[in-house]
Amino acid sequence: MEIKKVGVLGCGLMGSGIAQTAATAGFDVVVREVSDELCERGFTGIEKSLAKFAEKGTITAEQQAQIRGRLKGTTKFEELSDCDIIVEAIIENLETKRDTYARLDGLCKPETIFASNTSSLSITEMMTATSRERQRRFVGLHFFNPVPFMKLVEVVRTILTDEEVYETAVEFGRKLGKVPVRAEDKSGFIVNRLLVPYLLDAIRALEEGVGSIVDIDNGMKLGCGHPMGPLTLLDFVGLDTTYYIAEIMFDEFRERRFAPPPLLKRMVMAGLYGRKSGRGFYDYADAKNPVPTNLV
Repeated sequence: MEIKKVGVLGCGLMGSGIAQTAATAGFDVVVREVSDELCERGFTGIEKSLAKFAEKGTITAEQQAQIRGRLKGTTKFEELSDCDIIVEAIIENLETKRDTYARLDGLCKPETIFASNTSSLSITEMMTATSRERQRRFVGLHFFNPVPFMKLVEVVRTILTDEEVYETAVEFGRKLGKVPVRAEDKSGFIVNRLLVPYLLDAIRALEEGVGSIVDIDNGMKLGCGHPMGPLTLLDFVGLDTTYYIAEIMFDEFRERRFAPPPLLKRMVMAGLYGRKSGRGFYDYADAKNPVPTNLV
């Protein structure tokens, strides 16, 4: 099948990025949010992003207007009924996602592909909220933040995903200008399966006194060529987000390497989420010159 119209559920950071990317690739896009206010906020972010691309000369003013013209916001599920693919990027809550898919299943045309942007939840658990036929048309499309810049998308299949549907999803990723990697529906897929244990080990190294916050970060930046150290990356991703993902992965695999370290749990309980809360492993009172947080 050919994908012409794209639906996006959610107009937050990820949803707006996916919508912008799809519209830039030439697709007509409908974005559904729970309120007009949230929809407008997301579209304001898209407009600012497109303006920056235009200022840099990446796109022309004419292209900027064309991209914006391909985007439509709504609060009604019914306006997604004729979409060829719907990419869900709502709150990372399994029951909320299942309820949403169950509602959409009866509204959308039979050939519509459902895709979730989840980074850790089971695609299989989501798809069981829909009809048996729809389950064959269910995939994961895990984009990375910020979506307009990050080249990777993980395309996830379940044991029921139809092969033609899966290949259509892979090709859709390419048309968005991304590099698709194929993954099976196992918690964490490829990237988080490898990344999360590394981040958790960095926290354990700090707990055990192997090195300071700065030394651990510099060790991995300068010794392994990483663009940022693991503790800086944790602050960027969000300690609460990492904790949540680690809990899901530990629940599935029951291996110590996926278990959240006590320090991570206590930092999350204390509201030290990283950049978004102003403090994590670093204090961002001066955003341009963060300093290590005293965690003693």
